[in-house]
Amino acid sequence: MTDSGPMKHDYRMHFRKGVLVTVVLIVLITITSVLSLSVAKYSIGFSEAIDIIVNRLNGHVPSRVDDYNYWLKDMIVWDGNLPIAIGGVAVGVILGVAGAIMQSIIRNPLADPYTTGISSGAMFGVAVFMVLGVSVIPFTGGNLGLILNAFAFALVPSAVIVFVASFKKTSPTMMVLIGIGVMYMFSASTTLMMITASDETLADIYIWSVGSISKISWDVLPLILGAMIFLVVAGMFLSRGINVLSAGDNSATSLGVNPVKLRMICFIIVSISVAVAVCFTGPIGFVGLVSPHIARMLIGSNIRYLIPSSAAIGGFMLIAADCIARSVGTAGLPVGVITALIGSPLFLYFLIKQKKSAW
Repeated sequence: MTDSGPMKHDYRMHFRKGVLVTVVLIVLITITSVLSLSVAKYSIGFSEAIDIIVNRLNGHVPSRVDDYNYWLKDMIVWDGNLPIAIGGVAVGVILGVAGAIMQSIIRNPLADPYTTGISSGAMFGVAVFMVLGVSVIPFTGGNLGLILNAFAFALVPSAVIVFVASFKKTSPTMMVLIGIGVMYMFSASTTLMMITASDETLADIYIWSVGSISKISWDVLPLILGAMIFLVVAGMFLSRGINVLSAGDNSATSLGVNPVKLRMICFIIVSISVAVAVCFTGPIGFVGLVSPHIARMLIGSNIRYLIPSSAAIGGFMLIAADCIARSVGTAGLPVGVITALIGSPLFLYFLIKQKKSAW
């Protein structure tokens, strides 16, 4: 009873720190997203970008005939940069939250949203469509066929793990090993197909594999936002059980939590959400791996605080990296290149600095 006072104080301090960190990051996301509206190869001022957004919200659509220059800037900002900014933050949130959940349920600091082979499955689906011209849904071609293939095959590794778990008790290590096995199978099959592909097709597959948010449009934004909301809400709803699960299967069982069932539910939720993101952007590395580590250093391992903090860090990392990617060179770079360049040294640093008590 005498320890209840200090425990309540520590709880409140963690809560306040988590809220403060998340609020600061949301402010940074908002500022960076607004700034990203004017980042383009075509010269657009920040005030011009804001003016275009305000005019559009008021229902004023410019005419190409009346003012071609302003119409072009409007197209770049409203139809290009704005959906990319919103979608980029949403994808970053998905990757950050998925990474936090995966690391907690598997109890492995190396886990990320792609640990179980989602990205390799999606890439195999893209290769099947681009090289062989085969779509999972007949008579669907173009960008829709590619997206459907990527989404369908991204879920195959998850389906294999769930299938095995329905017949045999599956530990976190076995889940990872099954995912790795399926990943190598998909990677080898993709490599075989790429041998027969044309140079143009190889270039397209490579660009997709690096990861980019440049193709996010208003049409696909509702799906990405829906996946983000679904993942965050489900993660917060299951946060108590995930906290218990992170202490070990035996402890979880003694506290009335079925570790295998909860792990499978979390795994399915993460797989569906990440598959939605991947099929539109390709695999963007290190965001889902690094974001939870940064959040864990700032606020600890309580998943109730870790989810919103990882979401905010992931969203900020991705939109900031995209601003840098668009500013490099004459044609810009895929955002996956920037996240890898920045994320890899950050990951090494946080692994060295992170306390063992965080795990």
